[in-house]
Amino acid sequence: MRSRLPSIFVFALIFCALFLAHAPLLRLPYYWDEAGYYIPAAHDLLTTGSVIPQTIPSNAHPPLVMAYLALWWKLSGFTPAVTRTAMLLFAALALTAVFRIARSALNTEVAIAATLCTGLYPVFFAQSSMAHVDLAAAAFGLWGLALFLEDRRVASLIVFSAAVLAKETAIIVPAVLALWELGWRIFPRDSTIAPRQRPLWEPVALLVIPGAVLSAWFAYHYHRTGFVFGNPEYFRYNVSGTLHPVRIFLASLRRLWQATGYMNLFVLTIAGALAVMFPPRPEPRDAAEARPRIAPGVQAIFAVVILAHVSALSLIGGAVLARYMLTAVPLVIILMVSTLRRRVRGWWLVVLAVCAAFVFGLFANPPYRFAMEDNLAYRDYVLLHRGAADFLTAHYPRSRVLTAWPATDELGKPYLGYLKAAVPVVPVENFSVQPMVGAARDPSLFDVAYVFSTKYEPPSQPALLRWWERMQEKYFDHHRDLPPDVIARALGGRIVWHQERKGQWAAILVVDRAEDAKLHPPRSHGDKEDTKVSVDLRASVSPR
Repeated sequence: MRSRLPSIFVFALIFCALFLAHAPLLRLPYYWDEAGYYIPAAHDLLTTGSVIPQTIPSNAHPPLVMAYLALWWKLSGFTPAVTRTAMLLFAALALTAVFRIARSALNTEVAIAATLCTGLYPVFFAQSSMAHVDLAAAAFGLWGLALFLEDRRVASLIVFSAAVLAKETAIIVPAVLALWELGWRIFPRDSTIAPRQRPLWEPVALLVIPGAVLSAWFAYHYHRTGFVFGNPEYFRYNVSGTLHPVRIFLASLRRLWQATGYMNLFVLTIAGALAVMFPPRPEPRDAAEARPRIAPGVQAIFAVVILAHVSALSLIGGAVLARYMLTAVPLVIILMVSTLRRRVRGWWLVVLAVCAAFVFGLFANPPYRFAMEDNLAYRDYVLLHRGAADFLTAHYPRSRVLTAWPATDELGKPYLGYLKAAVPVVPVENFSVQPMVGAARDPSLFDVAYVFSTKYEPPSQPALLRWWERMQEKYFDHHRDLPPDVIARALGGRIVWHQERKGQWAAILVVDRAEDAKLHPPRSHGDKEDTKVSVDLRASVSPR
């Protein structure tokens, strides 16, 4: 009992700090994938009792997090504040695991510093109150790893089994740990990184039991839906469509960047790399003794877990989102912080500088395209969309609204928090050239167009990053949104509402029926006029 109390105390302290830091964000409506999948799936479970989503196509994600949210809503009410507070518990659980791993691997000083850096890392901070499954999977995965390192194998098996019910990719950690131990059985064991010889059943159970739990879920999903790994479009985007060799190479570069440099993480990794050039510092209490390092075997385990995430998540995952790496990044942070503590005299000052860089990254957008959920840019997005929804409700409550996902869900599902009554929507894929050409064929289908930036576009980019953006557009389904004034000209409309926030924008356009009937008469799909409109739209966007 005495060994558990410190972790409970750390958890409570971390949760209080997280709650205070996230207080201004707790009432925000739901963002992007929250609105598009996770909240509707959990809402379906709350209202129908089915772990298979009923109102949206199933992505085959295991149901633990959705069931967890449905339980909180049942007990406390269906509001964004309840949802986000519930997710903060997972964030506190993950940070407590980081603290415990670092403390058992080295000492309390490193544990405090690594936990602070992880909590302030922009991706972790932004995800902490968001209703995604990735942070929950990271929390269970990190706790499973902590228990594994503490030689509590049965407990780690239980936690890893819960992890795969949070998200299917959580199978990476127990699988790689099991293969790591099994692999050493065929190599000489005089290496400093070789694990201690254990009964064969332990690594086998680590590989089989979480895998069996996940397989049981997929079998149930197939029984209910006819699909093992989600609906065909989801499977194409995230698995079958990601296996092009060039795409895999580019995805691996992105994953390595996310593990070592993304969102100012490079400040810590560069500091850690430079620290290796210095000799170990003596311990304050004993000048004859060098400060300890993390045991080579533990460092090796961290390395294989990190590399397994980089490798596996370069093969699957259409969007290559940074939140998928939330299990691996804290291990990088622990390694770098321990190196600083061992070799740098004023190492706490360096850690504080890293924390300052992370806080800066929370508020300042990087000079390249990034997912807006990776820092507080998601708040700007939500505020823009809530303002647009308020304007539509006040001025065009019964109008047919042309817009793209996820605004189609924001306007069609009042429980997402953007409006009180649904409005009819006419969906388009996005606001790039071809969808707008299609919408211009028959503007009589809609009354109002609600357009917005679906991607963050930096004001300017170096030539190398422009090449990288072209690769993203070719291999990762990225697109470039047309500006609102260009869309207005294409649709024969006028802008009646427009706002911008830190590089993001949203606008509402009203179509003039009389003028539109003259300028844009309905035409067939094969009309040559489509080509002319497409060329005109492309010419309206200045090259970058």
